[in-house]
Amino acid sequence: MITRKERPLTANLRAIRRLASEISSAEAAPLVLVHGGGSFGHPLAKRYAIKEGYKGEASQALGFAETHQAMITLNKLVVDALVQRKLPAVAVSPSSCIVTKSGRIQTMMEEPLKKLLQTGFVPVLYGDAVLDSDLGFTILSGDQLMAYLALRLNAKRIIVGIDVNGLYTADPKTNLSARLISHATLKELKSMQQQIEEAKVTDVTGGMLGKIAELMPPLEKGIPVLVVNAAKSKNVYMALKGEKVTGTLIEKG
Repeated sequence: MITRKERPLTANLRAIRRLASEISSAEAAPLVLVHGGGSFGHPLAKRYAIKEGYKGEASQALGFAETHQAMITLNKLVVDALVQRKLPAVAVSPSSCIVTKSGRIQTMMEEPLKKLLQTGFVPVLYGDAVLDSDLGFTILSGDQLMAYLALRLNAKRIIVGIDVNGLYTADPKTNLSARLISHATLKELKSMQQQIEEAKVTDVTGGMLGKIAELMPPLEKGIPVLVVNAAKSKNVYMALKGEKVTGTLIEKG
């Protein structure tokens, strides 16, 4: 959404600026932002197999550096847009403060992040290439990072911005009969996930259940998740303001 997925290393500047305006206008605080890699991080990470770990090849080490640098470039565009709209956004690089173990967050230096929040700043993190105690290095997804931070920072709620209106009964991009699920409980979500896994088919909801799977731990702790279409103007603004907005609200139940 903030990148042109069909074009490698191409940002969707119009979307970035619009979202920055909505986030700034909402005046939500305290606030932590996490964005994905889109056409900046994903193609490079795939080309060099960063997620699978370090195999001792010099080209892979260079690939790690290229992937991280691409994410820094995208993050700067996001942070610049926020600062230009008078929001005190500060970039926080996951690779400089997080180490994973077999792809899962093992340790994070949280003090600077917490201090930023206490001082009134808006930390902006992202999916990144990070060091891993088992694999050498790997890819840390923005989804895993978002869930981890929500738990560690005792978040009141999580807002997930995607390019459809929320969680559907099927992929709305390929199935015209797909219905929007406006509300779901954690139990219902687990049931849907289990049905898909038992059927051994591709996620019919367009990949959303994989994303939501990372959010199971915060949901278990009672942190609600609201999924909205960030491609539609004002949706993120309304979600941050707590106003009624089309989407999927997921609660522990």
